[in-house]
Amino acid sequence: MPEVIFGLDSTKRFTQQEKVGHNRWHPAVPPVATVKPGATFRVHCREWFDGAIHNDDSADDVRDAPLSTVHALSGPFAVQGAEPGDLLMVDILDVGPIPQEDSGPLAGQGWGYTGIFAKQNGGGFLTDWFPDAYKAIWDFSGQVATSRHIPGVSFTGMVHPGLMGTAPSIELLRTWNQRETALRETDPDRVPPLSLPPLPQDAVLGSLSGSAFDDAAAEAARTAPPRENGGNQDIKNLTKGSRVFYPVFVPGANLSLGDLHFSQGDGEITFCGAIEMGGFVDLHVDVIKGGMQTYGVGENAIFLPGNNNPQYCQWLAFSGVSVTLQGEQRYLDAQLSFQRACLHAIDYLEKFGYSREQAYLILGAAPIEGRFSGVVDIPNSCATIYIPTEIFDIDVRPSASGPAKVTGGKAVPRSSF
Repeated sequence: MPEVIFGLDSTKRFTQQEKVGHNRWHPAVPPVATVKPGATFRVHCREWFDGAIHNDDSADDVRDAPLSTVHALSGPFAVQGAEPGDLLMVDILDVGPIPQEDSGPLAGQGWGYTGIFAKQNGGGFLTDWFPDAYKAIWDFSGQVATSRHIPGVSFTGMVHPGLMGTAPSIELLRTWNQRETALRETDPDRVPPLSLPPLPQDAVLGSLSGSAFDDAAAEAARTAPPRENGGNQDIKNLTKGSRVFYPVFVPGANLSLGDLHFSQGDGEITFCGAIEMGGFVDLHVDVIKGGMQTYGVGENAIFLPGNNNPQYCQWLAFSGVSVTLQGEQRYLDAQLSFQRACLHAIDYLEKFGYSREQAYLILGAAPIEGRFSGVVDIPNSCATIYIPTEIFDIDVRPSASGPAKVTGGKAVPRSSF
């Protein structure tokens, strides 16, 4: 096993650990460890809500999820010799749930969860159709996930970190704040908001303290969206065997990671749509000097996908075009097309006995594939989602005999404001 350079005690909160990570982006957050190029090491990761979501049959915890506290990130980790303009090469050698702990109160101890966020607390891709909070608990058996809240479904997880990235420079950080502030000002009363401003409340900035902490917390960026540094990209294929190339904006690169997922569908469409958990990641790092200019990688990471994906062969695909449910034509609106494809899949799975909430949770947690299939044929873009039919215990393909019905399982927990 590689050397553990960031260990976590499951009995302690994120801020009570021997080494404390962070939940905001800022270049002033000090590295918790320094490694040499070519190093291999292990990092423990806390579940993104630091244990606030429980293995029970209530969705109150998802309804009241403390978004001001996320993400509980491990790091930063400095790499000797990395300088702005370089590329940081990161290999994901292994990733999994909390080691040697197959039962317990924390997500990652033999179980994980998927949530639909209430519209008043972040919402999701289909929040106008699902404004309340819901939750599904998934149990892990080796690489396979099943849920008491979604019967007749099991699948192999594509375990991956939802969030990994390098620290921004102060100039890049201020660019983020300026452009996201301008976006919010176009509709300041929108629910959910168009972006999340810096929030000193609940900020965790490693070992920073005193006036240095106050100054950084006032402008540190929230970790919810992906940005030029990588960040919360939620790419399900960024799994074991992946090699990622991150732009370097500060000396040492200051790599951070977390938000581990046992499985996820493309898009993580319920916002808490993956199967969330804590766990570990084994990494190997190296540096490509001057790589940002050499390869033209200045905005966002590029990566080689992992080679450890489940082998699904049979798929049922749903398409959508850029026309609203009210019949309004939109011009090449790929986001709307993908939304319509998801709604068509939900409508279809209802015919087999799944509730709309169960179907929505399946799209977020199972390894579905999402594609923008046509973006040039005016006025309609076309998006598609592919659901592997092998994940179902029943045959969900259309046939002359009509849809079979799934049975058993508990109702999906629901909670509203």
